[in-house]
Amino acid sequence: MVALPDKASAFIDWYLAVVEEAGLTDKRYGVKGMNIWTPYGFLARRNLDTVIVREIEATDSQPVEFPTLIPANEFAKEKEHIKGFDAEVFWVTKGGASELDIPLVLRPTSETAMYPVFSVWVRSHRDLPLNVYQIVNVFRYETKTTRPFFRVREIHFFEEHTCQVDEATATERVRSNLRAFRQMAEAFVLPYLAVRRPDWDKFPGAFYSVALDAPVGGARTLQLGSVHHYRENFSGPYGIRYEAPDGSQRLVHQTTFGLSERLLGAVVAVHGDAKGVVFPTALAPYEVVIIPIVGATAGDAPRAAATELRDRLRRSGRRVYLDEGEDRPGAKYYRWELRGAPLRLEVGRREADSRTATAVDRLGRKSTVAFDALEREVGDRLAEFDRALAERAQEAFRGAFAPAGSLDALANSERVRYFSWCGREECGHRVETAIAGALLGTPEEGLPFETGPLGPCIACGAVDGVRWALAGRPL
Repeated sequence: MVALPDKASAFIDWYLAVVEEAGLTDKRYGVKGMNIWTPYGFLARRNLDTVIVREIEATDSQPVEFPTLIPANEFAKEKEHIKGFDAEVFWVTKGGASELDIPLVLRPTSETAMYPVFSVWVRSHRDLPLNVYQIVNVFRYETKTTRPFFRVREIHFFEEHTCQVDEATATERVRSNLRAFRQMAEAFVLPYLAVRRPDWDKFPGAFYSVALDAPVGGARTLQLGSVHHYRENFSGPYGIRYEAPDGSQRLVHQTTFGLSERLLGAVVAVHGDAKGVVFPTALAPYEVVIIPIVGATAGDAPRAAATELRDRLRRSGRRVYLDEGEDRPGAKYYRWELRGAPLRLEVGRREADSRTATAVDRLGRKSTVAFDALEREVGDRLAEFDRALAERAQEAFRGAFAPAGSLDALANSERVRYFSWCGREECGHRVETAIAGALLGTPEEGLPFETGPLGPCIACGAVDGVRWALAGRPL
């Protein structure tokens, strides 16, 4: 057994230890920041993708897959975009032994790969809206300290790109994405805030950006994903035009929606505890782990009963693992608590004889499940576990925020702070200096707790144009 660092006082050390000990990834690859997806981590990632695909396709988005390499001349068309990414891209300059006529970029994101083709796909208003997504790997030369799932150089990435007839329909697509993410976050039991980034921190080339932020302890926050409204900032350089019903030529308005493997890291960070990972049911590689308790006098009954449980639960659609290894039961309990399995079923000779199993969920709650009602009772236990996990996460979420009435109150903050801000960039930077972090932005859908009335801007004292804003220390 490995003693994990304390999550509250040594969060990063705790996180790195949990990810490694749970076997979610292997960072011993020859390129820093390009990690191996282990079988257990891959299963969790596949479940994450399943939820993302389900919710985005419910909004009438369709799958595509574009090539990985982007010609430099296409990458350069949107100057603000390349300025934002030019320090992060990997370049391919040779093919075999020959220098390439046009250097190629490993996609850091796919605007500049997709949009030359969108200008061919979109000709008429009948071709709109165009809502497509892909789940691919993107590459960014992360120069900061790399950390599994949080900061890596090869990123498992979901990206939706859309073309709309005008600004209003693009705005509605942003709202549709935010609604879709609300459903995803509910499945992952992840409390978060949608925050409109200040102009100096928006995505390169965007009209505005909405980030999806989760507090992960202290004043730290993790950006789970983002939604961007581009207006015509990309359609102009790439010539994505359509013929309107009146015969005029118009530029499309565009949006994007991006999520990555950070979601998996966020689940570990938000739900994990002193025992290790805690997976919600939707994301868990195995919803149920079955452990037969065998001994010299137990005979074959526990194994036979455990096999029956496995087969029946699999037939009912559950993801199940039967742990028949030679370790003692206590070591198995420890391992599956570390790895975050939502529900453990224990079957010894006594349980086999009585046609029951002892059920223990990842929050430590114990009960008895009858074979006669196995499928229903396991379903009930998993639903109860998710509800309890959500209550625990919401309690921690509400406790992660505190008001700030002055710049001095931001110093050495141990919580994400909310406060009145006039919207001026100068005041925003003063806030960032005071908290030694970032002004995250303004809540896109309101704050999910009572705040009291707005006061004057905490930086300059202005009362005109004030709005709620948030500040913290992004990971």
